[in-house]
Amino acid sequence: MIAHVLGARPNFVKAAPVIAALSGTRPGAVDAARAQWVIHTGQHYDERMSEVFFRDLGLPEPDVNLEVGSGSHAAQTAAIMVALEKEFIERSPELVMVYGDVNSTIAAALVAAKLRIPVAHVEAGLRSFDMTMPEEVNRRLVDQLSDLCFVTSPEAVGHLAAEGVAVERIHFVGNPMIDTLLAHLDAFDTDAVRRAYDLPERYAVATLHRPANVDDPEVAAGLVKRLHEIAELVDVVMPVHPRGRKVLTDAGLDAHPRVRLLEPLGYVEFVAAVRGAAAVVTDSGGVQEETTILGVPCLTLRPNTERPITITHGTNRLVTADDVVPAVAETLAAGRGDREHPPLWDGHAGPRIARVVEGWLGG
Repeated sequence: MIAHVLGARPNFVKAAPVIAALSGTRPGAVDAARAQWVIHTGQHYDERMSEVFFRDLGLPEPDVNLEVGSGSHAAQTAAIMVALEKEFIERSPELVMVYGDVNSTIAAALVAAKLRIPVAHVEAGLRSFDMTMPEEVNRRLVDQLSDLCFVTSPEAVGHLAAEGVAVERIHFVGNPMIDTLLAHLDAFDTDAVRRAYDLPERYAVATLHRPANVDDPEVAAGLVKRLHEIAELVDVVMPVHPRGRKVLTDAGLDAHPRVRLLEPLGYVEFVAAVRGAAAVVTDSGGVQEETTILGVPCLTLRPNTERPITITHGTNRLVTADDVVPAVAETLAAGRGDREHPPLWDGHAGPRIARVVEGWLGG
């Protein structure tokens, strides 16, 4: 049995094609279905941020929902570890698959390693080289604990090798998040989203949730000011992440008439909104990848990115609070341009992962 541990929106999007490939239900999948067990930790407890993805992506309902909810990093990670240890001991999976870099991922890897259960990490080797980011701490530790490291881009192979990860543990398979994007491309109906939320013909999408941007009220207030300045150029549509909602609204985010605040959207609606945007302002790693494939100009409000391939092969650009407004103006004037897709971002990462997993377990 393979256990998939999921806890946040990006985990679901990455896991869907892997689960489908291991179940033998998609082209290029393994020949025989393998027993799988989906654990939802409940790290994202808002219905729109978690359960909706099971419906949108055609995933089976989770076999167990730990319902840990929010909390400090220590409290949340500890709660997930305690609950997972019980589940792993009862079920004895032969492999634990973890995704991305959230607290659910490091918690599952630690518990599995202590119980001597092999770990496979999907999206291994990404590095921002910024240890102030909790996600960077998580991804570095998970990679050291993983028996199988599935990487999405060539530079990740070099990062793992430099950290002493044995070459036989590293597998460049492409990006399963892009599998999901391409599989649902026909469902991303921008016109339907415009009608549903009364959006204008031209708009920018904004998303902010990183601690560096939304935890400090002074920093958040500065970003709200910039978003208001952007709204003087183009209407801003912003699905507000629960994590930053209070500090951003306290700073007056909704005070500008051309800033449209929405509740968190489901996967299909959100990507449809992004697909139709003139520009995206974000601090999300996944959005950097989605815009790269959709050809939407992306301005990332961070000093670094663990996904540099979205800059070299995509539409992404790093910006600061001081230069985001002129960057948006420049982007709106330039419009969209064609970019080369990153290697192996072709919709077949899930089957590649499944074949490696089957061969490894069989060996």
